[in-house]
Amino acid sequence: MVNKGFGFRGLFRSVFLFILASDYIRGDVNYSIVEEQKPGFVVGNIGKDLGLDVKRLSSRKARIDSEGSRKRYCDINTNGELVVAERIDREELCGDKILCILRFELVLEGPLEMHHVSLEIKDINDNAPTFSKDLVKLEISESADKGARFPIIAANDADIKENGVQGYTLQINDHFDLKISTNQDGGKYAELVLYKELDREEQGEMTFALTAQDGGTPQRSGSIAIHVIVLDSNDNAPLFSQAVYRASLPENSALDTIVAEVIATDADEGLNGEVSYEFGRISDLAAKLFHLNQKTGALKVQGSIDFEEETTYEMRIEAKDGYGLTSNAKVIIDVIDVNDNAPLIYVKSLTNPVPENLSPGTEVGIINVQDRDSEMNKQVRCSIQQRVPFKLIPSIKNYYTLVTTEQLDRELVPEYNITVTVMDEGSPPLSSSKNIHLIVGDINDNPPVFVEQSYHAYVVEDNTPGHALCSVAAQDPDWRQNGTVIYSLLPGEVNGSPVSSYLSMNGDTGVIHAVRSFDYEQFRSFKVQVMARDNGSPPLSSNVTVSVFITDVNDNTPQILYPVIDGNVFMTELVPRSAQGGSLVSKVIAVDRDSGQNAWLSFHIIKSTDPGLFSIDLHSGEVRTQRDISDADNMKQNIVVSVKDNGQPTLSATCTMYLIISDNLAEVPELTDRSHESNSTLTSYLIIALVSVSTFFLTFIIIIVGLRFCRRRKPRLLFDGAVAIPSSYLPPNYADVDATGTLRSAYNYDGYMTTGSRTSDFKFLSSYNDNTLPADQTLRKSSADFDSAFQNTDGLSEVGLPL
Repeated sequence: MVNKGFGFRGLFRSVFLFILASDYIRGDVNYSIVEEQKPGFVVGNIGKDLGLDVKRLSSRKARIDSEGSRKRYCDINTNGELVVAERIDREELCGDKILCILRFELVLEGPLEMHHVSLEIKDINDNAPTFSKDLVKLEISESADKGARFPIIAANDADIKENGVQGYTLQINDHFDLKISTNQDGGKYAELVLYKELDREEQGEMTFALTAQDGGTPQRSGSIAIHVIVLDSNDNAPLFSQAVYRASLPENSALDTIVAEVIATDADEGLNGEVSYEFGRISDLAAKLFHLNQKTGALKVQGSIDFEEETTYEMRIEAKDGYGLTSNAKVIIDVIDVNDNAPLIYVKSLTNPVPENLSPGTEVGIINVQDRDSEMNKQVRCSIQQRVPFKLIPSIKNYYTLVTTEQLDRELVPEYNITVTVMDEGSPPLSSSKNIHLIVGDINDNPPVFVEQSYHAYVVEDNTPGHALCSVAAQDPDWRQNGTVIYSLLPGEVNGSPVSSYLSMNGDTGVIHAVRSFDYEQFRSFKVQVMARDNGSPPLSSNVTVSVFITDVNDNTPQILYPVIDGNVFMTELVPRSAQGGSLVSKVIAVDRDSGQNAWLSFHIIKSTDPGLFSIDLHSGEVRTQRDISDADNMKQNIVVSVKDNGQPTLSATCTMYLIISDNLAEVPELTDRSHESNSTLTSYLIIALVSVSTFFLTFIIIIVGLRFCRRRKPRLLFDGAVAIPSSYLPPNYADVDATGTLRSAYNYDGYMTTGSRTSDFKFLSSYNDNTLPADQTLRKSSADFDSAFQNTDGLSEVGLPL
């Protein structure tokens, strides 16, 4: 027997729920389809419905994104049509919910754009009503009153609304009719109504079928057999303490956790009052997750509870006494979400490599963060852990854009490993990380930089053309052709000639070669400019100065400046017979056009009239007496001096010094013999001058000896003078202000007397600052030393007489 009013009330309720849910299903675009459509079924043209340019959907990477690990039920094709991607089963997705809505987003890039799409899945009648059992046993006391009702288990239909269970029919029998009743929660259930008393003696058992029908087209049905056993009188059925039990259960609860405990009591005694419990209506999933203790009514967990799979479980529990009287209660279990799902990071778009000339704030990537938990457990915070020139900017929903924060420099940091971390706000919070590897693309923004600020090249004079002088090197931190360096000489002049006539350069290696042979005595150094240029576009360059120094080789013989031999004119030194050992009598002065050790001169006596009388200082060329002069010594002394340089090979020159040992020029007849007759008058004056000077000199010596005796000092200072070389003896090339040669401009020598040229000057001892050279350098004496020796003789420090 079917309840005629069920169909009308069900229709009214469905319409009412649809009106209430109209706002709930609203999105940017809404579609609806029936379940079980084949893949490829066109839902609608989402591109046109949203007013998008269908031709640009592919270039904008249009895609359908769903949250979490949910299957991709829909996709978008190149025509902008939303199509079914795989089979959609409404019962699998939504169970017995009235509304089944699939929500996803249409995401486009360039720029980032997102539209919410709602797809309502409508039910079709693809499930028949089923009972949890194949057979229901009812034990009814024969004392049951006419009109007594006996609840039976309800049929379960996975479909909803009109496709769900709409009515029941009972096989015709002699005692029972069917009554459809409504529970407190609005659910329908069937009851057997006794319309004719039972008589156990007449009929102890009976079996008939109960059929449940849905309202779909075509109509589907399911049946269950009801086996009635007539018992002796048992007039009280078990009663639950409450009609609906509600419990909360955290997901991931441990096995055997007690969810709820239902309690039913029976007023009967003995076997009629013994209550047992069993599931009435329960879904297959709930039957796998929960266990009911038949004796105590305790409902325990026996499977894995997952909030993300199902949030609410509903079931009916029957209480039966010993003789088959039953009652039922509803149990609702709300699953409480715990933070058991870490948020996940998905990189949706990434620009790689990233050009280093991007402006700060440029978008380089899009990421999406998803968390399957709910409420606060689903709220996330996304951040970058390292100090990198990138940041995340929240965009649409759980989308973030990765943008630059400052100018990139590939030469400083060529790549970045960015760790993106997302953390939810659950307790305790869960997090996950994802590494994003970004490569910085190169541009030509660095000129070549030379390794040295300046370069020095040293080349030995008389070099062979093509000789490599030096190598310059420049570094360019750019990449590939932007970092390839080419070298070249900048145009210029050296001594009035182009640089290219002196030097050439290898553009690839940076090696500089000599084009010609150099002469140290011609010029000693010059500078050129070298340019390093990269192959970028546009090219960048930098310059450096290369100083070329020509080093000397020993290719010049020492030149003797004093004594000077000019034809038949001989320079003669006059040595007093009173000269003691160690007295300075003369000095050989020589220079070398070379420099350095090639110009280090040494002096050697290679021949002398009396080898034991005179010696020459190895370094200064000063000629001194080795002992006191005696009367037995020859008046005429000749010394042959060799001047050697320190080069390899050694070069040398020789000269002859003529010494006259005498206290009076009159004793020297050779002077008269060597004079020229045409200059007799000049000779007379010279003789007179020599006599005067000699007289003055002897007087001066006596004074000096007296002073030195008083101060107990040796009289050798009397002769510590130096030969004064007229400037006409010095070649113009020997000014040598660099002090690289042998002649120092500050080194002056004054001599005793000079003979030989009748027009030459001779000078007495004069005061000077730089005196004679010691063994290693120059013996320096201050004027105070001579002032103390000669007292106030400044007026007599220099006397010159023409001869």
